[in-house]
Amino acid sequence: MAYSFVLKDLSLKTPDVLMVFFSLLAYGLWRVCRLLSFIYTSPLRLLPGPSAPSFFYGNLIEIDEAENSALPDQWFEQYGTHFVDHEFFMTPRLWSLDPQAIHYVLTHHEDYPHPAASLKFLAQALGKGLLFVQGEEHRQQRRIMNPAFGPAQIRDLTPIFLQKATLLRDIWATVISQSEGPVRVNVNHDLSKTTLDIIGVAGFGYDFHALDPEGPPSELNLAFRQFLGKAPSTSLKIYFATFFPMLRLLPNKHTKTFNAATAVIRRVGAQLVTDKKASTMRAAKEKHDHVERKDLQGRDLLTLLIKANLATDVPESQRLSDADVTGQIPTFLLAGHETTSTATTWALYALCKTPEVQKKLRKELLTVPTETPTMDELSALPYLDKVVRETLRLHSPLTALVRQARKDDVIPLSKPVVDRYGKEHHGIRIAKGNKVVIPIIAMHRSKEIWGEDALDFKPERWDHTPSPLCPVSGDIFSPSSAAHGHALATGSLS
Repeated sequence: MAYSFVLKDLSLKTPDVLMVFFSLLAYGLWRVCRLLSFIYTSPLRLLPGPSAPSFFYGNLIEIDEAENSALPDQWFEQYGTHFVDHEFFMTPRLWSLDPQAIHYVLTHHEDYPHPAASLKFLAQALGKGLLFVQGEEHRQQRRIMNPAFGPAQIRDLTPIFLQKATLLRDIWATVISQSEGPVRVNVNHDLSKTTLDIIGVAGFGYDFHALDPEGPPSELNLAFRQFLGKAPSTSLKIYFATFFPMLRLLPNKHTKTFNAATAVIRRVGAQLVTDKKASTMRAAKEKHDHVERKDLQGRDLLTLLIKANLATDVPESQRLSDADVTGQIPTFLLAGHETTSTATTWALYALCKTPEVQKKLRKELLTVPTETPTMDELSALPYLDKVVRETLRLHSPLTALVRQARKDDVIPLSKPVVDRYGKEHHGIRIAKGNKVVIPIIAMHRSKEIWGEDALDFKPERWDHTPSPLCPVSGDIFSPSSAAHGHALATGSLS
């Protein structure tokens, strides 16, 4: 008598089930063998580096738990300009402080893209925003989005920055006035609320009311915090899911919470895009029946993006889909929320530790005759600009970039490296699939680049940029090059 397994209206006989089972087992074993072969034949195994405390997590957990991202600094001091650590299942990855190596990796975009697996996971969860796509898709989105981030558009958002910064100041002033003695406030917590309100209103015209304790609860805020809370950087489940997507279908509490959060983000985002698109088309119809990129005016970046995307002088083939536009909302949140609040918190900490800098900055700020300065007036304050730059150098919210080799290659070096066996190399051999870490925070603290006072908060150093920075991409060493991020930070500091 033949046994069968019934799933809804499908009848599967025992041999068929066994065939599926052994096929999946064979596929899994093949992937494991490929991984082991990749790990133990990588040319990076020849380079020195720290031992890994865990076979499963490599060095990831100890890096994640290190205070102030200091562990890579210690390893560079111990092993020199290059070292190799390990991520999941002892997979080696290269860290380098060599300017020529960094320049080579960052300028060969096609050969060293962002790791595809992590971007794919985020794109599936949050949509194809600018941070989660590569190649031509990334270039297409940049072409559409660039007009929305022009100097004129950022200047128009300045009142939002100032309004929320002033509100936070008044909240702190009220707390102080109600106490007769010293007052303790959670600066980072309150700044996080402030920047959330700022990026909500300036980014897509959505008020989170985070600073208002009496305000209505924000569905999008709760969902986004749940998403971040359920996506740890050292999750084995996420790692396995990139290789075996079917694992995402397994029901558990964390998966349900994660899926529910992403569903809310997508739903609220899609509704925002639909409403703004309708109002944009309605306004265009009332005026002259069409929109051009020169007409870019609006209260928030999402409205500007929709106008740019609907412009009649943009070819149909270059326009973004509504889903791609919706994907920019999580992009705005990820790029402009915690990054800005963290940087501003460190700025206030640095000013507390250096009263002479605080005094000099306050003197310059008091020359502004109004509490609501324009962006042009803020940009005309040279010492404020240096303080922001020095904050983003010493306390960069983005501590590292990761790129993944798309082919076997040799990375050129400005100085030779010595391997574990004492042999000298003028280039580093790297295998297809190996990751390269660009250690932004370690470069920002490098005494070789910045001098013996590299760990000191010293805004005056920006009067003369160190010469070793010249061969390296300006995106790393010019932290204020991102105009909207600099504007957010400047608005909060002022």
